[in-house]
Amino acid sequence: MYTYWVSPYFNAVGKKCRIRRGLKLYGNAKCIFIEDDVQIGARCVLEAYTEFQPASQTFTPHVVIGDGCKIGTDSHISSINSVILGKHVRCGRKIFITDNAHGASQRDLLDMPPNMRPLYSKGPVIIEDNVWIGEYAAILPNVTIGQGSIVAAHAVVTKDVPPYSVVGGNPAKVIKCLND
Repeated sequence: MYTYWVSPYFNAVGKKCRIRRGLKLYGNAKCIFIEDDVQIGARCVLEAYTEFQPASQTFTPHVVIGDGCKIGTDSHISSINSVILGKHVRCGRKIFITDNAHGASQRDLLDMPPNMRPLYSKGPVIIEDNVWIGEYAAILPNVTIGQGSIVAAHAVVTKDVPPYSVVGGNPAKVIKCLND
């Protein structure tokens, strides 16, 4: 029933989707596309910012949650650029995926409060098909996670992940290749 009430806020919501209670939407949810058979856990946060007033910035975010994705409870996805989750991506609880941050490390910006600094994006986040992301993992901007990969719990992914590999740690490093 909750899915029925929140669906009109999105650009598209596919068939057989289930969105749990407590979803928080920030920015413009019309920039978010949810494909078929998606499950979004309770208390998740989805952000698609088209503007950021403190710095008078405008953006054209694009968020796609692909067919068969499952996003765990209390997870957070934020975009000012592009975040794409391929088909059948599994995300544990409390994961964080973002294509943006508050302010670069320019000296003149560091004298401003962080929430007033301009938002910037180093690049999109692309998570290819059949990826498994463990609990509390963080996927940072300008990262592609290759098909069939596994991101360990608590990993912080700052660089591309090759297809069919296991990564873990902070920063995440390849632990094992699965295509051998």
